[in-house]
Amino acid sequence: MKIAFYCPNKPLTHPHPSGDQVIAQGIHSALNRLGHNCREIVQYRSRWFWKTWSGWLGACRACFAALRAVRSFRPQIWMTYHSYYKSPDLIGPWISRQIGIPYVIFQPMYGTRRRKNASTSLGFRLNRWALSRSSHVFVNNLSDLEALHRILPSGRITYLKPGIDPEAFERNLEGGRQIRRQFGIPEGRFVILTAARWREGVKAESFRYLLGSLVQLKERFPDFALLVVGDGPMEPTLRTAAHSALPGQVLFAGRVPRHEMFRFYSAADVFVFPGIGESLGMVFLEAQSCGTPVVALNTAGVPQVVIDSETGLLVPQDDGQAMSQAIEGLARDPVRRRMLGDSGARFVRLERNLHRNYLRLSQQLEMLALDGASENV
Repeated sequence: MKIAFYCPNKPLTHPHPSGDQVIAQGIHSALNRLGHNCREIVQYRSRWFWKTWSGWLGACRACFAALRAVRSFRPQIWMTYHSYYKSPDLIGPWISRQIGIPYVIFQPMYGTRRRKNASTSLGFRLNRWALSRSSHVFVNNLSDLEALHRILPSGRITYLKPGIDPEAFERNLEGGRQIRRQFGIPEGRFVILTAARWREGVKAESFRYLLGSLVQLKERFPDFALLVVGDGPMEPTLRTAAHSALPGQVLFAGRVPRHEMFRFYSAADVFVFPGIGESLGMVFLEAQSCGTPVVALNTAGVPQVVIDSETGLLVPQDDGQAMSQAIEGLARDPVRRRMLGDSGARFVRLERNLHRNYLRLSQQLEMLALDGASENV
């Protein structure tokens, strides 16, 4: 089956990685692996396009470029990944109607409070229009289900658990030792890993929260190293804050390709990222897949991807004390770390395995395409 794929928020090859991009790449690769021809049909980023005349011009050009592409490609279904008020999909609903194929959205978001704000109301309406035109939507975040039920009938909504490719994230002891040697981490030192795209907002807020927790940890358990992965506009500022708060204990690795991250997870004794405002957090699944226990806040979408006291520890948001105590407990208990790590690896392979989860997606897309074809006969 030919699938026209589109990511209005961030194209598959956008240079700044994010959890949403990881999910989109996983869907794209999984569908191709299952025998479909899933092609990114256009790379137009619609984020806030309506705020400028040049944005409108770019949107019109992208619509006609996409129409030319689908006429050549001749897809049987159109699938958009992640339409919401900041990056609504105005291409998919129009083109799918033009050529008579089902229009599907994976992970849409819908929040009615955006309609009352002058800066977001048009984006809200365009996103609502896209949702109203959809044949079906797939959701991987439980927090979005309730809102979508307010605008779409239940029969047009499917929940699919978020997942990753577990084969890409397996514990590799030699790879972990190589990372420790590369960064000069002594044998036996407790290593805490954190990773994100370091930008202003909740990512930087999470890093500062982590630093506060580790300052408290240092008073009781000083022999640890913090290994930080990721780049971004806030990286220089966060480097300064980290070296001031924990002199000699923080190592910055910069940006690491995703296919190399298994070595960093394997080098760590624990993965810690507070996850303030995190809708899901693919890094949590990656760490668990590598057998690395997770410590995070019990907030937002984190509990959907980390099982408290089974694959990691989820703690309340306070002044950082609860997180500090959770890390210390794992630092002093290698047996529990190993149990949590083993459980986390099983959890990803059985419950958050994109090969299993996206097989269901593939089957439903095939049914939608058949229904669409029969309607056009």
